[in-house]
Amino acid sequence: MATLVQKPGSGIGKGDDGVSVTFEDQQKINVYARKCNKLAELQEEIKTKKKELENLQDACDELELADDDIHIPYQIGEVFVSQNLEETQALVEQAKTRTQGEIDGLEQQCKDIKATLSNLKGQLYAKFGNNINLELEDEA
Repeated sequence: MATLVQKPGSGIGKGDDGVSVTFEDQQKINVYARKCNKLAELQEEIKTKKKELENLQDACDELELADDDIHIPYQIGEVFVSQNLEETQALVEQAKTRTQGEIDGLEQQCKDIKATLSNLKGQLYAKFGNNINLELEDEA
């Protein structure tokens, strides 16, 4: 049984137009694919966090309509704690601030990944031209 061993920098294969795919090119393609998957995961997480933020805003609006003298159950972990209106409003506001911070962090990660993808896309299209398709599904 024969095994072909490729050294880094040597051509892995050749396309129809004679452009060889080097080990480094394959690594760039793999990084591009991983970054695309990570971007999709982050965008899904952002969507979930935005829904959570919307729910917190709705809760905040409902609390404004509540009576001052009632105790409101507030979930902390897996336990509900009964608190007065002011404490509950403060906790909901803290949760909103924390969630917005998480969304901002995720959006920054997306921005960084998009910059990396753009750089890799430019390098790969420069070498392979129309022989490689690097368009994301939502861009098409």
